[in-house]
Amino acid sequence: MPLYLIRFSYTPEEWAQMIKEPEDRRKTIGPLLEAIGGKLHGLWYAFGENDGFVLAEAPDNTAAAGTVLALIGSDKFRSLSTTVLLTVEEALEALGGAQRAALGRPR
Repeated sequence: MPLYLIRFSYTPEEWAQMIKEPEDRRKTIGPLLEAIGGKLHGLWYAFGENDGFVLAEAPDNTAAAGTVLALIGSDKFRSLSTTVLLTVEEALEALGGAQRAALGRPR
């Protein structure tokens, strides 16, 4: 199942709400992912350009996009971006495809 790295930053209003009522957001994100057949691998908060990171699995890009769109629609995020992660094996397969393409050979 594909892995996704989600980078996010909350709105100031969302930070104010979390200060007022702290909560473990894994309990919100985990069930969202499970509903699409995915899995939450972890949630980390950070200092810097992004407020946090999520590592998640989803059955495919469409399912992942639907979940991200639901999160964006919540108005809790100032920014949210998703990167599809490749395993080493997938990257090696892609490199083989690039090599074949560069040499003009079919698969």
